[in-house]
Amino acid sequence: MNQPPRVAPRSPNEALKPVAPPSPPPKVRRRRRSPFIAMLSGLFTTALVLAGAVGGGIAYLDSRSKAPGPLATDRVLIIPKENGVTEIADLLQREGLIDHPWAFKVAAYTSGKAASLKAGEYLFKARASQKDILDIIAEGKAVEHSVTIPEGLTSEQIIARLKENDLLSGEIIQVPREGAILPDTYKFQRGSTRQAMVDRMTRDQRRILNDIWARRPADLPIKTPQELVILASIVEKETGRADERTRVAGVFINRLNRKMKLQSDPTIVYGLVGGKGTLGRGIMRTEITQATPYNTYVIDGLPPGPIANPGRAALEAVVNHSRTKDLYFVADGSGGHAFAETLDQHNRNVARWRQVEAGRREAGKPAPEASIDKAEPPPSPDSRTEAPGGAGQGMQASGQPESFPVPGNRRAGQTAQGGTDGTRARAFDASEGTDRDPLRNRTFDLNSPKVVPALRP
Repeated sequence: MNQPPRVAPRSPNEALKPVAPPSPPPKVRRRRRSPFIAMLSGLFTTALVLAGAVGGGIAYLDSRSKAPGPLATDRVLIIPKENGVTEIADLLQREGLIDHPWAFKVAAYTSGKAASLKAGEYLFKARASQKDILDIIAEGKAVEHSVTIPEGLTSEQIIARLKENDLLSGEIIQVPREGAILPDTYKFQRGSTRQAMVDRMTRDQRRILNDIWARRPADLPIKTPQELVILASIVEKETGRADERTRVAGVFINRLNRKMKLQSDPTIVYGLVGGKGTLGRGIMRTEITQATPYNTYVIDGLPPGPIANPGRAALEAVVNHSRTKDLYFVADGSGGHAFAETLDQHNRNVARWRQVEAGRREAGKPAPEASIDKAEPPPSPDSRTEAPGGAGQGMQASGQPESFPVPGNRRAGQTAQGGTDGTRARAFDASEGTDRDPLRNRTFDLNSPKVVPALRP
């Protein structure tokens, strides 16, 4: 406290007089602390201590959750439906994926993922941490399986494959119409329904078909998307060679433009067995002229519906067909076909093919898959022109199945109704499941030239 200024005495006598001491400072009145404030202060201090302890605990658990787990090898585990956090944590401990269920539950709740845990089939890597396991289950990263639908199968065959798959569930309401399914490899999770797979396949087919149809050329003798599927299904069954699809499609386009019968053997088979897909034996001579709505040796133009489910490549081949004058094709002995613009050229190709067959018989090589959906070639070149009354005229109705040794030996319009002796040039329809099935035999080398033997006099 500042002292008052000292006054100089006016006389010695006054200087000897004592100076009065200053008055004491006023007492400071201490305010009494409110009990409510004291309580708040205590609570705040306690909260700080608890927050520090909780934060430290969370940091500790987080570090532990990121540490490698006890799982020694990769493991697939199925999390059942209706399982909560506690059941999942106990299951993970029993299966050796985590050490402490309580730590898993705490991590699930503190991370906000407890309500997001999903049932399913999961693959956990060896030494997967608790955090990795929690993330996989919460995000639903289930194991994906696949089912491959080869090109050229009928709808009934595809549905049969789905029914045989034990990883799928549920029933299929109705078999889709022929040609409505897009062959492809589809991924799915265990427990997915078969009907959902069918819906997905048909949805993809509509999308692909609409895209390809929008890019069709103006001169294509196909009037509707359904007709595109029909012709593509015939092309699909005629050849499994990727390098031949557009040329085979060109042959059929040329024949449609000339109002010629398509004369495709797979249409005979489909007219006889429908969605079953294969005869399981050779085509009888009487069946070549048997009138069915699908037999293109009897009917004009396209059949009333597809004979299989074509893939995208076959659909593209029709709208982007080769611009050739080819009207015929026959097997060339190398797994492919020899194409011809005229009947004379075609007859020479048939003769070459016959020599290949004769050489194989002389070497004692049996005809593979000899009597399944196939027909015997004539012993001599066919010198007639196409019969105006339709395919099959002049055929000997022997009623016996005919044999066929190699794939790809089909041809269109090669006076298939017969040679001069009434026999019929060899044809081909793929037999599903055999080693010669073009749906399975995709090992050919597209860069290798075809080897066709010289025609002997």
